[in-house]
Amino acid sequence: MNAVPSQNIITAAILVIGDEILSGRTKDKNIGYIAEYLTAIGIDLKEVRVVSDDEAAIVEALNALRHKYTYVFTTGGIGPTHDDITADCVAKAFGVSIDVDPRALAIMQERMAKMGTEMNEARLRMTRIPKGADLVHNKVSGAPGFWIGNVIVMAGVPSIMQGMLDEAAKKLKTGTKMLSDSIRADAREGDVGTELGEVAKAHPDVSIGSYPFFDDKLGPNTNIVIRARDQQKLNEAKAAVEDMLARVKKQLAQAGAR
Repeated sequence: MNAVPSQNIITAAILVIGDEILSGRTKDKNIGYIAEYLTAIGIDLKEVRVVSDDEAAIVEALNALRHKYTYVFTTGGIGPTHDDITADCVAKAFGVSIDVDPRALAIMQERMAKMGTEMNEARLRMTRIPKGADLVHNKVSGAPGFWIGNVIVMAGVPSIMQGMLDEAAKKLKTGTKMLSDSIRADAREGDVGTELGEVAKAHPDVSIGSYPFFDDKLGPNTNIVIRARDQQKLNEAKAAVEDMLARVKKQLAQAGAR
């Protein structure tokens, strides 16, 4: 696929942090949500990684991703327990110090006062922010996420993460949105694969993918999804796919009649 001018393309990666995800104890609900959210605002999600609560693994992944993409969104590991080490790892990746942040502390103290609970050592951990980071406010439970460089650090709890993403989105650069359309082929993927490749080659500025599924009435079937940033190019590719499908199905019908 030929590249669209770089100024129109904003890219992102997601780094999911937590042993509970890798062990299967917790089923991730954030990746799909973030992917759809970013697509809707014109940011291309290019990569997703899942790492354990291990400092070296987190730092290595962060440094790899933040130098490769416009934004990196992390989820998980910013809670009050001993294994919530994301903030420390982000600070290490950026080579900055980390300490209790007066802004985060004030937010938490106000919330604790309203709830009638005290600021203990565990809750204080959630006010530790890498030096130079901006806060990402948390309307659900108070404890903020943060944004440093091109890394946006968010909670792993879906409802909290979603609120943080809304807050961060206000400041995100966005690119030209990816448009998409789909066609139900009513043909097996193997029957149209070669011809679909020829259509894709003839339309290099368009992404064309095939996704097989099973239809209860027709059996094996295929959805063809076409994506482009230009509506005219999308329409031209869709017309080419539809013409190709008509030809292939006619050929199949003739072969079957012999």
